[in-house]
Amino acid sequence: MTTLVSITDTVTRDALAVLQPGFTGTTAPDWLRRRVGEGLASVGLFGRNIESPEQLAALTAQLRAERDDVLVAIDEEGGDVTRLEVRNGSSFPGNNALGFVDDIDLTRAVARELGRRLAECGVNLNWAPSADVNSNPGNPVIGVRSFGADTALVARHTAAYVEGLQAAGVAACTKHFPGHGDTAVDSHHAMPRIDVDLDTLHARELVPFRAAIAAGSKSVMSAHILLPALDPNRPATLSPQILTGLLRQELGYDGLIVTDGMEMDAIAGTYGIERGSVLAIAAGADAICVGGGLADEETVLRLRDALVAAVRSGELPEERLADAAARVRALASWTQRARGVASGPGADMQEGTAPGAGADSGIGLVAARRAVKVTGGSAGPLTGPAYVAAFTPVANIAVGDETPWGVAEELARLVPGTGTDTYGDGTQAATDQVLKAAGDRRIVAVVRDAHRHAWMGEALDALVAARPDTVVVEMGLPKAPPRGALHIATHGAARVCGIAAAEAITGVRDV
Repeated sequence: MTTLVSITDTVTRDALAVLQPGFTGTTAPDWLRRRVGEGLASVGLFGRNIESPEQLAALTAQLRAERDDVLVAIDEEGGDVTRLEVRNGSSFPGNNALGFVDDIDLTRAVARELGRRLAECGVNLNWAPSADVNSNPGNPVIGVRSFGADTALVARHTAAYVEGLQAAGVAACTKHFPGHGDTAVDSHHAMPRIDVDLDTLHARELVPFRAAIAAGSKSVMSAHILLPALDPNRPATLSPQILTGLLRQELGYDGLIVTDGMEMDAIAGTYGIERGSVLAIAAGADAICVGGGLADEETVLRLRDALVAAVRSGELPEERLADAAARVRALASWTQRARGVASGPGADMQEGTAPGAGADSGIGLVAARRAVKVTGGSAGPLTGPAYVAAFTPVANIAVGDETPWGVAEELARLVPGTGTDTYGDGTQAATDQVLKAAGDRRIVAVVRDAHRHAWMGEALDALVAARPDTVVVEMGLPKAPPRGALHIATHGAARVCGIAAAEAITGVRDV
C-alpha cells in the first residue's frame, strides 16, 4: 500500500501513536510487531486473542520485545463483559452486583484482584469501569454493567474501582463519558440521543466522572452519544465542546481521553472511521480505539494516513496531534513505573477454591454470594434433579454471545440428573416444550432482563401457573416483579454469579 510519507516523519509517528488497534490470532502477527517497532504505542485485546493466562503473557511479551512501554489494553469489566475469561465466564461479578452489595471496600478489593491478574498477564490498560448511571432500566447496552441507578452510589463505587485497579499497576479507563445510562439505543448499531437539560447532566451523568477524576483515573473513554444540551451537532466523541470544553476545561481532567470503538455504527455509519478519527483527535481525544470488528494492518494504515493528511491540509493542527501522542506516551511511561507495584488481593476476604471449572473463587465468589437476593422459598430448596430452562435473549455486542452463562452446569454438579436446554422468543411453544422436557423434575427458569423482554415474562407466568414450585433465576437487572416459589436475583451473569445462585437454590455450599 502506498503511504503518504516516510515512516521516519514525526507526524506519521504521532499518528501511529494515537491508534489503539486490534488484531486476530493468539500471537502477535508480524505486521503488528513491525508497526509497534515503528511507533505504534497501543494495542487492544479482545476475546479472540486469549486462550489462557500463560498464552496471554507470552503474547504481551512478544509485543514488549518490540517496545517495552507499549500499552496493552483490554475490555475487561468482569461480570458479563469479560475477555480474560471469555470461554468460561468471569471469576468476578460485574458492577451491578457490587453496587447492590454497596461495600466500597469490597469493590476496591475486587478491582485490585482483577487488576493483579491482568498485570500478571502483561495487560496494563483496562477499558473499565463503566461509570454510567443506569437511569433508564430499558437501556439495551449498559444494564448490569452499571453500578446502579443511584448517582451517589455509582460515584463512590466508580472511585473505589479506579483506586483498586490502579493500585495493581493497571491504568483505569472510566467510561462512557459523559454518561451512557439514559440511552434507549445501542451505539454499536445507531446514534443514541439523550435529551436532558444541563442541570440534569451535571447532577446525574457527570457526578461519577468527577469522582473518577478525583480518584486519579488515568484515562477516560468517550461515548458515541448525542447530547443536544452540550452539542446539538456532534456526538461526544467528536465534540470539542464536550471533550475539550467540558472534560478538559470545566472538569479539569488532564489524563488520556480514549474513544469508544470507532467501527461502531454510531460513528462508522455516519462519519466513517477515517473522518471520525480525524474529528475525534481534533475535538480533544488522544487515542483512537479500533479493532473490535476491524483488525488488520490496512485499517491501521488507513487511519494513520487520514490523520497525516488532515495535518498536512490544516484541518488537524499538528500541535493537537503531537499533544495527543504525548499523552499516550505519558500513560505508557506511568505503566512502566507502576509495573510490579501490584500486591495481594486482600487475603482476609478469601474463601478458598470455587467449585466447578477449577477456578480460584477468592474475592469474586465472596462478592457474588453477597450480591444474591432471594425472594420466597415456600417450596423449599431443590433436593432432587431439576430441569433448567434458559430463556436467552440476543446478547448485546459489548457482552457477546460466546461467553457461557446460567446455572445449569453448577446445578448438574450439585444435583446429578439435572438437565437443561435453551429457549428463545416463542412463549407458548417454549412453555409447552419446557413442561414436556421437565417431566417430574422441578423447573428452574433462568432469564436475563425479563423486564425488557415481554416474551420472557409471559413464559414465566405460564410456567409458574402450570408448575407453582418453579424456581426463577434473574441474571440481569431484577426490575420485573419476582415470580416463582423461589426467586433469585444475581445482579449479573458472571460464572461466579451462577455458582452463587446454584448454592442458593440447593442450600448446598461445599467450600
